Amino acid sequence: MKHLADQRENTSIQPAGVPNLIPRVNILGVGVTPVNLPQTIDILETWRTEGRREYVLCTSVHGLVEAQRDPEIRSALNRSGLTTEDGMPLVWWCQRSGYSSAGRVSGTDLLMAMCERAAQNGHRHYFYGGSPRVVDAMVSRLVARFPGLTIAGYRSPPFRPLTPEEDVADIQAINETRPDYVWVGLGMPKQDKWIVQHVGKIEAAALLGVGAAFDFVAGTKPRAPLWMQRSGLEWLFRLLTEPRRLAHRYLVYNTIFITRALEQLSGWKSYARDW
Repeated sequence: MKHLADQRENTSIQPAGVPNLIPRVNILGVGVTPVNLPQTIDILETWRTEGRREYVLCTSVHGLVEAQRDPEIRSALNRSGLTTEDGMPLVWWCQRSGYSSAGRVSGTDLLMAMCERAAQNGHRHYFYGGSPRVVDAMVSRLVARFPGLTIAGYRSPPFRPLTPEEDVADIQAINETRPDYVWVGLGMPKQDKWIVQHVGKIEAAALLGVGAAFDFVAGTKPRAPLWMQRSGLEWLFRLLTEPRRLAHRYLVYNTIFITRALEQLSGWKSYARDW
């Protein structure tokens, strides 16, 4: 693992620093930030205090493989404020690269943790994505679970691409609610591209791409037992619960990831840094 350890820029996480001072681990050419959940929360709150305009992508093996064939996704992941490890293979890679404190930061866990903090810290949250049924159920559950939570607003956009006029209207509507954090649940890779196109236009400390978190929080999709999450088997649980939709993603993408990871770890192939 020496060739990975040599890529470390700093062994400490610096919440108050600019994004490129937060260390990254090169995994198939994607700079994954080796943070854990408490560190991520601290960074998000620092961005709010400093009036920053950043974005976070919670990525998994799926995201890393998409980045191999789509330069736009690779660029989005490498230019984020944080690209967190939403999958145990990424966590293990970061830990073996010298970041022993690295931990899983899934979109669901991050969303729930930030909403728990909202009452005491006055955070304002906006939710963008999901079907009307899903986003309504999610908001209802969050308000019931976290008394004092401020929901700045939420919107379920149409599945089709928005017209330029509709997009401008969405930006204006979101900004009028004065959100601190905008949670985006459009699915990967759509949400990653949407976030890059809107960071800076939307006046929030962070836009956060959280994948299927809206469904998990709403209860419309079951989440794997904790032991499966921690052992790296959540993909198997999801495959068994949604085989038709997820078979290609997990069977094909996982195979591609394992093959390319072995090539990089063995030194047969190297990936240039792009951050």
